[in-house]
Amino acid sequence: MLVGYARTSTLEQKAGFDSQREALEAVGCNRVWEEQRSSVGPREALSEAISFCREGDIFVVTKLDRLARSVRHLGEIVEELEHKGVDLKVLDLGLDTTRATGKLMLNVLGSVAQFEREMMLERQKEGIAKAKREGKYKGRMPTAMAKSSQAEELLRRGLTKRQVAKELSISERSVHRIVERTKQTRPS
Repeated sequence: MLVGYARTSTLEQKAGFDSQREALEAVGCNRVWEEQRSSVGPREALSEAISFCREGDIFVVTKLDRLARSVRHLGEIVEELEHKGVDLKVLDLGLDTTRATGKLMLNVLGSVAQFEREMMLERQKEGIAKAKREGKYKGRMPTAMAKSSQAEELLRRGLTKRQVAKELSISERSVHRIVERTKQTRPS
């Protein structure tokens, strides 16, 4: 049986999601699990799809980066699949672990992908450092602190910190920081 898995990181990637689904269905996946999650968070659909697989099945993804976030993570997934007697197929690479060359290519490509990601992060750090030196880097906009007056008003009205967080679409921890900052700036 061909078992498919599709993932996007955000809701804005709907077109990518649709193309993954179409590609998985086109190769004949009998079941397809889908989720919109970051690769670093828990992925229930991935766990369910792997759990569903039985010996002799082939687990299919459109791209390697839709499956794993690092070489180590890829290795863990492949090890789990191998333990179950399940092979892996990555469509855009033509990679198929039912053959020895496919297994070799999987390891090589996984290493290259991790190297590429680490290089990108290194360039990003260098760019941020340069922008800071030139006084151009301002960092992330403090979205929660920009809503502090609204949060204080809602708290005065009697809403709980949890309710304020939900109302303003900020974290509960941000509401706690706003309260602490207000206590510190309030004259004694």
